[in-house]
Amino acid sequence: MKTQRNIMFAAIAAASVGLSVPTVVNAQAGVLEEITVTARKREESMQDVGLAVSALSETEIQRQFARDIQDLANIAPNVIIDDTGQGPGGTAAIFIRGVGVADLEKNFDPAVGVSVDGVFIGSTAGALMRGIDIASVEVLRGPQGTLFGRNTVGGIINITRSQPTGELGGRFRAGVENYDTWYLDGVFNFAVTDDLAVKLTASKRDQGEGYYDNVTRRGDQGRQDYEQLGANFLWTATDTLELEYSYIRERLDQDTPALVNATRPDQAFCIFYNYCSPNNDTTITGDRNGVAGGGGEPAPAPGLVTNVTLRDDLNDNFMEAFFDTDTHIVEARWEISDALRFDYIFGRWESDEDSLQDWDGTPDLLYHTRRPGEFKQDSHELRLTWDDGGAFSMVGGLFFWDSEYESRMRSYIGFLDLANGAPNDPGFTSLIADIPQTTRQTTESIAGFFEADYRFTDKLTLTLGGRYTEDEKTSEQYGEVFTVADGRTSHPEEKWDEFTPKVGLRYALDDNIMLYATYSRGYRAGGFNGRVASVVEAFQPYDPETIDNYEIGIKSELLDRRLRLNATVFNMDYKDKQEELQLPSNETDTGQKTVVANPSTATIRGIEVEAMAYLNENFSLRANLGYLDSSYDDFVFQDAEGSIVDFSGLEFRRAPDYTGTIDATYEWDVAGGNAWVRGSYRYIGEHHTSVTNNEELKNDSQGLVDASVNYSINNLQFSLFGRNLTDEDGYTHGYEVAGLWSYAATRPPRTYGLEVVYNFNN
Repeated sequence: MKTQRNIMFAAIAAASVGLSVPTVVNAQAGVLEEITVTARKREESMQDVGLAVSALSETEIQRQFARDIQDLANIAPNVIIDDTGQGPGGTAAIFIRGVGVADLEKNFDPAVGVSVDGVFIGSTAGALMRGIDIASVEVLRGPQGTLFGRNTVGGIINITRSQPTGELGGRFRAGVENYDTWYLDGVFNFAVTDDLAVKLTASKRDQGEGYYDNVTRRGDQGRQDYEQLGANFLWTATDTLELEYSYIRERLDQDTPALVNATRPDQAFCIFYNYCSPNNDTTITGDRNGVAGGGGEPAPAPGLVTNVTLRDDLNDNFMEAFFDTDTHIVEARWEISDALRFDYIFGRWESDEDSLQDWDGTPDLLYHTRRPGEFKQDSHELRLTWDDGGAFSMVGGLFFWDSEYESRMRSYIGFLDLANGAPNDPGFTSLIADIPQTTRQTTESIAGFFEADYRFTDKLTLTLGGRYTEDEKTSEQYGEVFTVADGRTSHPEEKWDEFTPKVGLRYALDDNIMLYATYSRGYRAGGFNGRVASVVEAFQPYDPETIDNYEIGIKSELLDRRLRLNATVFNMDYKDKQEELQLPSNETDTGQKTVVANPSTATIRGIEVEAMAYLNENFSLRANLGYLDSSYDDFVFQDAEGSIVDFSGLEFRRAPDYTGTIDATYEWDVAGGNAWVRGSYRYIGEHHTSVTNNEELKNDSQGLVDASVNYSINNLQFSLFGRNLTDEDGYTHGYEVAGLWSYAATRPPRTYGLEVVYNFNN
């Protein structure tokens, strides 16, 4: 039945909108508009940059009705963006070319970076930026070891918000969606003086009904209440000096993210508690949108011993979570001369969060955690840009980073006595263990970087770049594991350093076709596990990982600039890959532990093709296709029992062989205004969501259909839109816990809504 519904919705969407994404066109000139990117910290045409980069303009972003950057994942091939559901605020799993991180622990540096107005966000929690006041989005694929803040091995998503215009004007948007959702946001520009421009932003989004049905609590789960306030000041101090300050305040109250239980028949929670999924395609409720967590009752058994006060407290606070952030950005831009420019960017990003998470996804209290915590980062970037119009140009500078976080986790565990029998055995005692563990970690990083071009001829340009980075990290543990007990007088700390080079050549065959070849290295610092089971683990750091990327590409504009066609072929060598491993343990109450090690090397190869076409004055098209071949060369380690484990045959997670998008817009004049229909189809091939390739957590291929019908007249715009019209219920995350059970997070279902936008200018 669901397959028939999917086919029906896909057919309706295809028939009504022709499938796909808007592209920016110059209808009067009958050509594609030039896309300007800042992928190399300077404004350049996307077609002149020797990088695999994709970009969306402000108009294109607005036409996708994006709630956050998850809804913009179709911008580029070989890109997967998921919310893992492992904490409040959206814990991002951003994978580019099969490279990424999908863990909520903040000891992991992001493998794919998110940069907002020049500030690198150093946490996966909160990295799913909301789609408010975004002027442009760029996706840089492959290692970015030169120019973007902290080094990244997978790529960068570079987000830029709009600047104050200095003119009276604004944009206000209101909308309603299913699941009892409404939203209202606005951008308001004005001038205080001729030299001081101000932009104010505000947003409210309230989802009163969750996407998920909680069969234990007989209600829905997944409600959210989001608020944002922002102020942006731009002072033109002189003809050559600009100073800009922005502040963004975000507050999110929500239900605890819903996790579903997908336990197999051979896992402990099925054997002892009878929580078993009917098959590998569904959950213990028989529905991927059906959750069973939050009962808070220990497993019933004769002679039950439990903490009633603790149980009641967990029941009262279940489904309450919050994630708050504050962002401060200060930027100075000084045109020292016609050829020399100086930029300084300071960024502070702070988050405060708390949630009571049910990880077991059952009506019983088997494994819950409470995780209040804070994260703060400060960064300083000083940059000089030289370009006198001659053969030589360059960007260089210094980067300073300081961050710290604290997580005060309490684990509530109710399955500790399984070794003594099954819950229905006479004499079995079920206990709740309350295990406290506080983690406090700091990071300091300093880097010097440069990237220079030398143009030998009008056709041939050489690029050389490099970045030298020093990282220092400390880790403190308090609770079950205490890093300064038993005669130890200092907490663990470690330093690493790395030089990441870049070499590139660009050759222009003519004004419309450019060939390029690039070598680049990406580096991700080592660290200390933030989720430890013993003092030995607390003091044992994991090492940095690196990727060497080799790629060749072509960028072209054909048919009198009516067709833009770009393609890339790449090969990446992954060394000392950081892996999170679940191992059995005799040192812990739970019988399992999580360790981070560097046991693997890998090779990733692929092809990426992107096309934009202006077919006529009414019809525009964007499409992309990615092919990925990722494999471990070696993944061998010794488990806690001393046995050699070989995982070399595993597949990468979130690395489907094929991804692709086709996105089209048809526009026409009608009734004194402008109308357009847009539709997109995104294909994601089958892929694993868990490191260990669990079949119960594997996704089959998915086809995601979005569509909208729009009309604008004068300053008003009316839109009817839908996302995931085929109601795909793929998993966005999956995890097996040491043979005990498996849990997963599910993609949001079909949503649709009505939106009104009012634009005004003085």
